[in-house]
Amino acid sequence: MAILTYREALNRAMVEEMEKDPLIYLMGEEVGHYQGAYKVSQGMLDKFGEERVIDTPISENGFAGIGVGSAMVGLRPIIEFMTWNFSLVAIDQIINSAAKMNYMSGGQFPMPIVFRGAGGAGGRLGAQHSQAFESWYAHCPGLKVVCPATPKDAYGLLKSSIRDNNPTIFIESEVLYGSKGEVPDEEYSIPLGLGEIKRKGTDITLVTWSRALSFAEEAAAILEKEGISVEIVDLRSLRPLDENLIYDSVKKTNRAIVVEEGWPVAGFGAQISHLIQKNVFSYLDHPVERVTQMDVPMSYAANLERMSLPNANRVANTIREMLR
Repeated sequence: MAILTYREALNRAMVEEMEKDPLIYLMGEEVGHYQGAYKVSQGMLDKFGEERVIDTPISENGFAGIGVGSAMVGLRPIIEFMTWNFSLVAIDQIINSAAKMNYMSGGQFPMPIVFRGAGGAGGRLGAQHSQAFESWYAHCPGLKVVCPATPKDAYGLLKSSIRDNNPTIFIESEVLYGSKGEVPDEEYSIPLGLGEIKRKGTDITLVTWSRALSFAEEAAAILEKEGISVEIVDLRSLRPLDENLIYDSVKKTNRAIVVEEGWPVAGFGAQISHLIQKNVFSYLDHPVERVTQMDVPMSYAANLERMSLPNANRVANTIREMLR
C-alpha cells in the first residue's frame, strides 16, 4: 500500500474519475492556477486544462448555481468550497435547487453533483471560519452527507460520491489534509452508508466521524491502560447512515457516547442518540451521552479554541463516569 496524505488521496480520486469520464469537471475558487487553497487539486489544471478545472470569482452562490444547472443537463460537476463556512452564501442553491430538483421534476433531472471542501475548525481561524456544518446538511432530504476521517476513506468515499447520481455534501476536515495513512495501490470505492469499526472493544461504544475520530482514538488509548476496552464506530457518512453497525456495537457494549466536532443543540449526535434509545433501549445500561464542541462561537485564542473543542480527556472522563 502507498502512504498518502489526506489531500493526496482526494486528488488521486478526482484525477482517476476525471480520466475515465469527460463529463466530470472541477470548479471553485483557486482550484486551478493556485492548485487549491489546500493543494487538493495540485497538478489537475495542467492535466485537464481550463475547461475542466475552472477557477471562479469569489461567488459561491454563482458557481454553485452553475454547477446545479450543468448537472441538470448531463455534466457531473465537483464544486469546491474553499471552506464549508462559505457554503452559507450558496445554501439556497444547495438546499432549494440541488437537493430538491430530482424530486420536484419527477425524476427528470438527476443531480450528479459533489459539493466538497474543508470543514470544521482549522486552528485559530475565529468564529466565522471554524464551524462543523454536517448536521445542517444532513437535516435536508435529498442530500447525501459524507465525512471521511482517513486518507483511505477519503479516496474510496470520494470516488463513490462522484459516481453517485444524487447531490453529495463531502466535508473534509481542515486539519486532516496533511495526515497520512495507507491507501491501497489498486482502485477501490467505499459504498456510501457503510460505516466501519475502527477499534474493537467490549465496555463502551464511541460513535463518531471526521476529525472527532482522533479524539475517540486518543481517549481509547488512554483508557486501555486502565483496563477499559473501547469500541469505536466511524460512521464515515451521515446520510445514508449505517444504523445497524451502531446497534450491533451497542448490543455488545451496552453503553454509547457520540463524539462530534459540532455544537450540541440539534447536532447530529442528538439524532444518533434518539435512534439508539428507540431501537436498542433494552440493551442500554446507561443513557447515551454526547461529547461536542461547547455551545459557544469559536474563539480565535488558541487556548480557548482547545477548551471549546472536544478532546481526548473530555471523552475519557465521560467514559469513566458512565462506567462507575
